[in-house]
Amino acid sequence: MIDFNPKDRYNMEDLTEIMALLRSPEGCPWDREQTHDSIRRNFIEEVYEAADAIDRRDDANLREELGDVLLQVVFHARIAQEGGRFDLSDVIDEVCKKLVRRHPHIFGGTAANTSEEALKNWDQIKKEEKGQKTAFQSLEQIPISLPALAYADKMQSRAAKGGWVFPQGEAAMDDLSRRLDLLRQAAARGEKAEEELGELLFAAVQAGRVQGVDSEEALYRASRRFLEAFRQEEEARLKTTK
Repeated sequence: MIDFNPKDRYNMEDLTEIMALLRSPEGCPWDREQTHDSIRRNFIEEVYEAADAIDRRDDANLREELGDVLLQVVFHARIAQEGGRFDLSDVIDEVCKKLVRRHPHIFGGTAANTSEEALKNWDQIKKEEKGQKTAFQSLEQIPISLPALAYADKMQSRAAKGGWVFPQGEAAMDDLSRRLDLLRQAAARGEKAEEELGELLFAAVQAGRVQGVDSEEALYRASRRFLEAFRQEEEARLKTTK
C-alpha cells in the first residue's frame, strides 16, 4: 500500500503526484499498462461528455467532466514523461507561449478591435509558424478522428481557401437537389447507394456553409428535437394504454 495522506482540497500538483503514484510499480496494474493508444478513445469520450454537460447547462456534471478531460491530459503527459519525451510542464509552457504569441493585440503592438480581426491575426500567425504548405497538405492535416460532418466542413473550408470553387447561393441548393435525385435513382435500381448518400451529405454540408450553418451542430440539434418528439409521443401513448 502506498503512503499517501488524503486532503480536504487538492490542486494541480496533487493531481500530477497522484498520477505518478498510480503509474508507479506499487501503483494500479491497469494504470501502469496504459499507453497513448490504449486511452486515446477515453480521451475522445471524455471530451464528448464534457460537451454534453455544456449542452445540458449542468454545472455540477461539467465540473466533473472537465476534471476527467484534465485527467486525460495529465495521463498522456505522464506516459510521455516516462518515455523521456516531454512532461506536463512542457505542455503548459507551450500552450502559454502560443497564447501570448497568437494574441499580439493583447501582448504586442498589433491592433484588433473586433473578433474577426483577432481571428485573422491568429490565422496569419498560425500560417507563419507552420510554414508555407500546399492547399492539399493543409487538407491532409485535418484530423480524421473528427466527426464526419465536421471533417467535411473543415475540408471544404480549407479547400475553398486553397482555390477550390464550391457551388454558392442557389447553385449550392441545386447541387443538393441533384445529389438527392441521384440517391433516389440508385435506390430505385435496388443499389446500396452508399456513395450517393455520401455525396448528398457532402453537398448538404456545403449548402449549410453557404448559409453560415454548422452542419454538425445542425444535425445534433435535429437529433435532440427528435428525442424530445419521441418522448412526447411515448408519454401520450402510455397515457392511452392506462
